[in-house]
Amino acid sequence: MPPGSLARKLVFRLFPAVLVLILLDLSLTWMMTRNMTLEAWLLRDLFWTMVFSQVLLIAVFAWVLISGVRSGLASINHLSQEISQRSIEDLQVLDVAGLPSEVAPLVTHFNDLLSRLDDSMQAQKRFIGHAAHQLRTPLAGLKLESELMLTRNLPDDVRERAERIKTATDRMIRLGQQLLVLARADFSNRPQDSFVRCDLCEWVRTSGAEWIPAARARQVDLQLLAPDEPVWVDVDALLLEELLSNLIDNALRYGAASNITLQVGANPPSLAVEDNGPGIDPEDAERVFEAFYRSPRASAGGSGLGLAIVREIARAHGAWWNLTSRPSFPGTRITVVFPGPRIGAKLRRQE
Repeated sequence: MPPGSLARKLVFRLFPAVLVLILLDLSLTWMMTRNMTLEAWLLRDLFWTMVFSQVLLIAVFAWVLISGVRSGLASINHLSQEISQRSIEDLQVLDVAGLPSEVAPLVTHFNDLLSRLDDSMQAQKRFIGHAAHQLRTPLAGLKLESELMLTRNLPDDVRERAERIKTATDRMIRLGQQLLVLARADFSNRPQDSFVRCDLCEWVRTSGAEWIPAARARQVDLQLLAPDEPVWVDVDALLLEELLSNLIDNALRYGAASNITLQVGANPPSLAVEDNGPGIDPEDAERVFEAFYRSPRASAGGSGLGLAIVREIARAHGAWWNLTSRPSFPGTRITVVFPGPRIGAKLRRQE
């Protein structure tokens, strides 16, 4: 048996206990046969005494065996628990210290697979971020050219094409910005290192006010409900700005509502965006936070990244999110609950 193997550990753990049981059984048998005579005990009493002692010996042996196996498998159980508690973004290698030699090679190969998978995912994210960044300049130039064209006297068919070019360009620029936000919100980039403490009430009041003109243009009433006292949270201001923007924009685009309410909670710190629109179907509610998913019943155009960005930013802040719609809520409410002001805690949301 090789050193460090599970079989070797079990033998060394169980052999002393089994040896003690055997010696105890032999000692008891010797004492009984030495001190007893048939005149003192009937054969039937002797028989039941031996049966009871053997049953007790088997029970003790089974307990020793089970305890030894559990002790030998403790490191494997710990590894299993560590894997079950990991989030889907955590691709760090597993610790092989203390594992049996039969299992250690498997975990080593699994670590190699995790490393290659992590490298591949990071390469994809870098490519998306770099591509989105590089596309901003030519798209901005294309948008400017289309706007200059629209300032001139053009035939109706040419003007219609120029407007379509401008609309498509705006959509591509928005998509590039969203991809850059997704790259920034990725946990591997450690956005929590740039967290600052801010008053969630004052921040929502200032950032939400920027959306009043867009809400009025759609004849939507934008309201804020917040406590008078400050609600402190540790956040990345740029990411939080994008989170609120996507929630309000999503409500304006798809909510078909006449009223949107921004609600700040104090205990625990939370931000909710509510609308009184037609709501979201239950089958769509399970998927709206997936990247690039758009409901077939959605009337407005979009990239399908808005709520996916909300999810990733919430994860980066260690926050919990939830969507409530009809019939339990008259409209749609998306809530983000923050862990509170704990700078340096490096909080993560576990799936």
